Amino acid sequence: MTNLKYTLVTGGLGFIGLNYIKKKLLSNNIINVDCKNYAANNISIESKSKHKYIFIKSNIGNKEKIEQVFNKYKIDNIINFAAETHVDNSIINPEKVINNNINNFTKFLIQFRKFYLEKKFSKNLKFINISTDEVYGSLKLKEKSFNENSVYNPRNPYSASKASIDHICSSFFSTFNLPIITVHFSNNFGPYQHDEKLIPTIIRNGIRGKKIPIYGKGTNIRDWMYVEDTGNAVEKVLKKGKIGQTYNFGGGEEFSNILIAKKICKILNEKIHNRKYDHKKLISFVEDRKGHDFRYSLNISKVKKTLNWSPSHNFDNNLKTVVEWYVKKYSKKNA
Repeated sequence: MTNLKYTLVTGGLGFIGLNYIKKKLLSNNIINVDCKNYAANNISIESKSKHKYIFIKSNIGNKEKIEQVFNKYKIDNIINFAAETHVDNSIINPEKVINNNINNFTKFLIQFRKFYLEKKFSKNLKFINISTDEVYGSLKLKEKSFNENSVYNPRNPYSASKASIDHICSSFFSTFNLPIITVHFSNNFGPYQHDEKLIPTIIRNGIRGKKIPIYGKGTNIRDWMYVEDTGNAVEKVLKKGKIGQTYNFGGGEEFSNILIAKKICKILNEKIHNRKYDHKKLISFVEDRKGHDFRYSLNISKVKKTLNWSPSHNFDNNLKTVVEWYVKKYSKKNA
């Protein structure tokens, strides 16, 4: 086993995981285990030393590969970003999402338990289970935000799979005393998000002059959180989070989907001057998603008090930065 200490990140080529790794590599050694499925970014992560960043192509449910990682490297902390996160795909093929998110994750957790009980990891290791606000279900317009004690009520196969993971983690903490912490994040936005997510879709179709599809009437509300805030939240949990606890992190910026689309169109109007039309005219309402949750919102009073964490609250500035990033991406040939 090498003497170097590593943070093990699973699903590190996905949207949030990749943003986290790019920031974390400035100060830590990283092992990234990712199966490189359709949602993975096709990007080479640069590091100053060949020992600082190690990539392993594998599903987290692959027992042999995970055993090799745990045997070969000294793991300081584990952050599990790995998951099938697309709600539409979970509706089309729930079996695939359930298999990857629940079955493969459980196999990974069982391997973690084995090596943890054999004292193979760093003494103060934390296992961070990255979850979602969607496990709580849907809120009405004036209902209070979900807190850490809110009852789970997942309403689609994806959110149900994430709720299952949360319960499995809780059971492994209680039964085996594993050092697990669960964190729920609200809707993230930022660079490297999958093309089919809401904000990249609005930007991509807008700059190409195509219709911008918005589900239903666009009234569904999400609590938006900048991906850099998410990375900072993970760091706070690693440093100050208590084993066995659950923490909710949100951006404190609730907007309807139609308002998000209009905000992006306004930025595109400013960025692309040679068009004779308002990008908002590209907005097109399409058939609503099955079981479409109306509103998500997380109460973040616990993390403000116990972890001294707050979101940046610069939504419009952050959104403009993100739009500029995607405009560059989608303006490239074959992008």
